Amino acid sequence: MKDFWIYLLILAGSTYLVRAIPFAAMRKKIENRFVKSFLYYIPYAVLSAMTLPAAFYATGNVISGAVGLAVGGFFAYRGKGLTFVAIVSCAAAFLAECAIRLVAQ
Repeated sequence: MKDFWIYLLILAGSTYLVRAIPFAAMRKKIENRFVKSFLYYIPYAVLSAMTLPAAFYATGNVISGAVGLAVGGFFAYRGKGLTFVAIVSCAAAFLAECAIRLVAQ
């Protein structure tokens, strides 16, 4: 239980520092276009870096995860809504997983 509190304090401290340092360091408005665009795209890059590998390993097989990701990417590119894309991606991954298990038997 002691380790939990230590880990919690380290996590809270690092999370706070990442959010507090920019406020303390930046006294005026950022005017540089490069820095502004860099800061604008950081959340998208971090979300992609965390989500993309998880999509491949979310199922029992990397192939079914890739199928779900490809189907979701296709419908997202076509401009479909988030709920539709999520449902179709899950269905595609499920069907691919069923097909893989059927072939493996």
